[in-house]
Amino acid sequence: MTEANFSTHLHAPFSPIFLVLFNLLFIFILCSIFHAYSPKVWAVPGPFFAKFSRVWYLRQVSHRDFQKTNIELHRRYGPVVRIAPNEFSIDDPEAVKIIYGHGTQYSQWYRASGHPNIPDLFTDQNSRRHAVLRRKVASLYSMTTLLRMEPCVEQCTALLTERLREFAQSQAMFNLQYWLQCYAFDLIGLITVAKRFGLLDDGTDPHGLFPSLHSYLVYCSHVGIYNEIHPILYTILSYLGRGGGHLRNFTSEQVQKRIQALVDVEHKPGSGDDFLAKVMQKHGEDPENFTMNEVFVTCMTNIGAGSDTTSISLSAILWYLLKSPEAFGKLRAEIDDMTANGEIADPVTFQNAQRMPYLQAVIKEALRMHPATGLPFGRVVPKRGATIAGTFFPEGSIVGINSWVAHNNTDVFGEDAASFRPERWLQSEERTQKMERYYIPFGHGSRTCIGKNISLMEISVLIPQLVRAFDFELVDPEAELECENLWFVKQKNVFCRVSMRKF
Repeated sequence: MTEANFSTHLHAPFSPIFLVLFNLLFIFILCSIFHAYSPKVWAVPGPFFAKFSRVWYLRQVSHRDFQKTNIELHRRYGPVVRIAPNEFSIDDPEAVKIIYGHGTQYSQWYRASGHPNIPDLFTDQNSRRHAVLRRKVASLYSMTTLLRMEPCVEQCTALLTERLREFAQSQAMFNLQYWLQCYAFDLIGLITVAKRFGLLDDGTDPHGLFPSLHSYLVYCSHVGIYNEIHPILYTILSYLGRGGGHLRNFTSEQVQKRIQALVDVEHKPGSGDDFLAKVMQKHGEDPENFTMNEVFVTCMTNIGAGSDTTSISLSAILWYLLKSPEAFGKLRAEIDDMTANGEIADPVTFQNAQRMPYLQAVIKEALRMHPATGLPFGRVVPKRGATIAGTFFPEGSIVGINSWVAHNNTDVFGEDAASFRPERWLQSEERTQKMERYYIPFGHGSRTCIGKNISLMEISVLIPQLVRAFDFELVDPEAELECENLWFVKQKNVFCRVSMRKF
């Protein structure tokens, strides 16, 4: 068929191609209407256009501030809100166990976060297979194991401290969030593959990791809403050499170097405390049960998920401390008093930090105010349906809780839930327990972030060191915090000057 004939054929009024497209569109519209007006859920409130198409949700996410939109939706419509024809946002403390209890299944949104045909610990929707994979690596993320990696935290903390001393001498303005991201990336590299990315040396990104991760998050947050097209897009982008290649290539390179090093020195796998050494040991002991693909995926997941989230949390803590001089002063006083009494070391260890009640309250409050993720954690309603927040949802519906919505619930956290007040965590054990039941910065249930302990160890060691040694000043103390929600809610304008503390 010539090009002209093909063009004529393609544009013919009733060509087979157009008939197929028309039928697909017709079926899609019918399905949307069915979901919107199903007797079970047709009355669930929400934006009008969200009843008929996921386009409304996609458009809101593309504005990159959905955490604010989601909070406002619940203020307007109540505890149950429709955000797409078959997807609902929930704000109810009692719903946490129902939605995120044992054996619940991820929604299809997560498919766009990984390889279409190779499930990993984050994207795998099969609950049984996910549980098996998690058991394989769970011991690597235990606090007992991670404490052996604390020297890595001290090394990167010392490097960041040196950079801040240089800023103190020059009195130059800098973006604190950027340097905390450098810190988090270098540290997760050291913990995972025993090699820093070199970001803390001079603040440059020699491997192009930041834009690579940014592109990945743009992709996940948008394509996840129309996840059906992910396998096609993934194939096309992979063919073009795009789609998070820098992170993948760096991780692959480190794995290959480690394999070659083991061959060259005839060394047994697992000769270090880094993750790569430990998963190589697991592979060496049982290569069929722990494949090389699982070695790679474990390291890749660590680096991809363990850098941005931790830097966002660190930035949140320091932002709120700098906006609240009283809280900053209380934390510094706790550090000074405990240092004088010989109760904590210099540098502060993770175990020291667990005995610092105000520090722990500050961490919890900042992560409540600014959790790293800003979209609902979607789950699929199982067979026979489920009643959540007084509404019955049929099988196959997608329900989820956005941590930003949960953490702004005034019934749980008080009428001042929108204010940073660490003292709320120190009032009483009963009050704290009530809040902790709806405190989900790391998710909840069987899908709780497996790297939670890594993040908390980094935070608990770094924050006291910075508060102890430096005085920070926001360049514009009156400026509102600017954020970009691409699933991870990253701060953009934490511009500071720093000086050495005067004792």
